Amino acid sequence: MNDHTHWLGSHSAVPETEGIKYTGSKLKILPYILKLTENLPIASALDAFSGSTRVAQAFAQMGYNTTANDISEWSKVFATCYLLSAKPDSFYKPYVDELNALEGYRGWFSEHYGGEDESGKRPFRLKNTMRLDAMRDRIDDFNLPWADKCVLLTSLILAMDAVDNTIGHYAAYLSGWSPRSFNDVVLKLPRRHLLRTTNSVLQCDVFEAVGNYHDLTYLDPPYGSSNRKMPPSRVRYAAYYHIWKTIILNDRPPLFGKANRREDTRDSASPSVFEDYRKDADGNYIAMQAIRRLVEQTNSRYVLLSYGSGGRASKEELHEILHANGKVIAAQEIDHKKNVMCNMRWTNKWISSDGKYSEYLFLLEKH
Repeated sequence: MNDHTHWLGSHSAVPETEGIKYTGSKLKILPYILKLTENLPIASALDAFSGSTRVAQAFAQMGYNTTANDISEWSKVFATCYLLSAKPDSFYKPYVDELNALEGYRGWFSEHYGGEDESGKRPFRLKNTMRLDAMRDRIDDFNLPWADKCVLLTSLILAMDAVDNTIGHYAAYLSGWSPRSFNDVVLKLPRRHLLRTTNSVLQCDVFEAVGNYHDLTYLDPPYGSSNRKMPPSRVRYAAYYHIWKTIILNDRPPLFGKANRREDTRDSASPSVFEDYRKDADGNYIAMQAIRRLVEQTNSRYVLLSYGSGGRASKEELHEILHANGKVIAAQEIDHKKNVMCNMRWTNKWISSDGKYSEYLFLLEKH
C-alpha cells in the first residue's frame, strides 16, 4: 500500500483515489465535497450511491469510518478492495505477476467482446480479450478469500478499462479502434492506502442503507434524462457498465443487441426510481418524490446532496425538500468548464437551456 496525496491549490490536500472511466464519477468535484465536510464533527460517513467509490475512498483517507453502498457488483468489488482489503502489496504481487505471464486463449469473452477488423465495433482488441479469458479463469482457480479476490478483480477491471474501445461506457463501441485499444493489457497493483478506519461495504437498496446511522451521508442519486421521450432506464448504470458485472461474476449470461449487453440490463428491467421522469397522481415527478423520501429517511446529522443542472429537479423543489428536513448550511454551484465553485442563491435558475452544465452541492444539517 502507499500513502500518497496530491495537492489542490496551496492549502487543501486531496486524497488520491482510483477508478475507471465513469459517467457518474465525482473525481472533479471531490475537492469541493471534502472542503464542505472537512470541518464538520464527523466520525462516520456513508457514501450511499458509491459507484466508482472515489468519494468513499477519500472519506476513509480523511479519517472517517466509511460505509460504501451501491447495488452494482463492480462497485462492491472496488469498495472491498479499497476499504476492506488489509494485506500488503507483497501478498498480491506474485498473483499479479502470474496473471500477467499467462498465454491468452479464445474463450467466452473473446467470442463476444474481442475484435480485429476495423468494422467489428467491439470494446476490446482480440489479443486483450484472449488475455482476459485466461486471467479471469485463473483468478477463480486461486480460490482466494473474497477480499483478496476483489483486489485482483479490481486490478483486472482497471487494466481492461485502460485498453478499451469506447467513449467511456459499454452501451456502444467506437467503429474505429481507439489508440489505447492497441496497447497490451497489463495488470498493476491497485493503489490502496493503509487502513486507519473501520469500514464496511453494502450492496443493498439505498433506502435500507440510509437507515443505519452515520454522522454524514453523501447522496448522489442518478439524475435520469431530462428528455421526456427517453425511458427512465435509458441512462441506467447497469446498462453502461454491464461488462464489469460479467467479468466479476464470470457467469457467461445471455446477451442481446449490437453491444452484447447482458439480458438483465434491458431498458425494461428494473429502472431506478430516481431516473423515473413520469409524474404521479398528484402531478409530482416520481424521481423527485424519491429524493424527498430519501432525505427524510436518511439517519444522519449531516446530509450532503449532489445534483446536476441537467436533472429533472428544479432548485425550488430541492429547496423545499431540504428546508423541510433541517437547516441548509451551504448551497454551492460548480461550473465544470471554469472549474470554479461559488455560493449559490436560491433565486438563480437552473443553467440547462443554454448548453452549460453545472453541478450543485447542498449541505444539510437535519432536525
